[in-house]
Amino acid sequence: MPLRRLAQRPKSVLRRFLQLEASGGIVLITAALLALGVANSALAPSYLALLATPLGPLDLKHWINDGAMAVFFFVVGLEIKREWYDGHLSTWSDRRLPMIAAAAGMAVPAFVYLTVTGGSAELARGWAIPAATDIAFAIGVLALVGRRAPASLKLFLTTVAIVDDMGAVAIIAIAYTEAIHGGALLGSLAVVGVLFALNRFDIVSPWVYVTGFALLWLAVFASGVHATIAGVLAAMMVPLKNTPGRPDDLDSTLHRMERALHPWVAFAIVPLFGFANAGVALGGVGLSELLQPLPLGIALGLVLGKQVGVFGAAWLTVRSGLAPRPAGASWLQVYGVALLCGVGFTMSLFIGELAFDDPATGEAVKIGVLLGSLVSAIAGFLVLRFAASRRITLPRATARTP
Repeated sequence: MPLRRLAQRPKSVLRRFLQLEASGGIVLITAALLALGVANSALAPSYLALLATPLGPLDLKHWINDGAMAVFFFVVGLEIKREWYDGHLSTWSDRRLPMIAAAAGMAVPAFVYLTVTGGSAELARGWAIPAATDIAFAIGVLALVGRRAPASLKLFLTTVAIVDDMGAVAIIAIAYTEAIHGGALLGSLAVVGVLFALNRFDIVSPWVYVTGFALLWLAVFASGVHATIAGVLAAMMVPLKNTPGRPDDLDSTLHRMERALHPWVAFAIVPLFGFANAGVALGGVGLSELLQPLPLGIALGLVLGKQVGVFGAAWLTVRSGLAPRPAGASWLQVYGVALLCGVGFTMSLFIGELAFDDPATGEAVKIGVLLGSLVSAIAGFLVLRFAASRRITLPRATARTP
């Protein structure tokens, strides 16, 4: 199809984003279940050996976690920049509700985790594990509700998760950087400076920024800062053309790169990460293991902390008049979305990998993340289905928004 004809029929960025995230979320769930199945079968030794396969300076698992996931964070950065400057977070009135809900949705789970772990110095490094929301997994569950969920509810979940991602990136950069190598860090800043200059001089070729991203990844990796941060930094330098009313303009470098990379991230990179990190042997896991402080703190942080933080902050924000409630959504539906925010999965597993190096501790992290995410997903889905059926069955003349 000619480029001009495509430009005349732009597709909604939000609609395309939700469709990709929903489908990608289902693929991610499948990959996680496959990893669990393999890890609890006779194939477990081969699964672990495959992930430990050395490929140059890193093994396969670290290439996935440090290399492929940098591309994931690059796309996250593109999404954040687009939404912030030319999307649903472009004004402070739009930002207020999701930013307050996301901030509380990170702080309260961290508090729950630290409370359950009893202030243990060894476990304190994991405080950020239940603070993250997996946007693909959560949108995938919300998609199962279908058209019963109003578009405003999907937008609320998406924007909360995007703001959540912003917080997670900052946490990774600040809390999980142990040693800094000055020369490599200066090299990283130099690459960022060059990319910034290219942006200012209206250099719009995507390949220029892909090359810059690759060089920045190498420099950040050598600096001691986690290499995935290179993805977000590089994304911030990609030129964005503001197009009110036409949010997916084909002349915008950022939109073109996001469209090209998003399917690869949704259907390949994130499911691959899920397969590489969700495999945990459940044979010896009983109630006593689930009630250990680490997995219990993570699970309660995701299930209890997220719903209290997100829903409580949203309710207080709306009641105080700072922002309106999502249009057409009941409080029960907003509560269902708050439960879905407890699906931490990808980001929680990723932060858990950074927080703890010990394999046994890592297994406990996976158990807590899987348990908390599963309970949150099921509870959120059931609440949203109940809320939708309740609204549908109300007599038309008496139907009201609670």
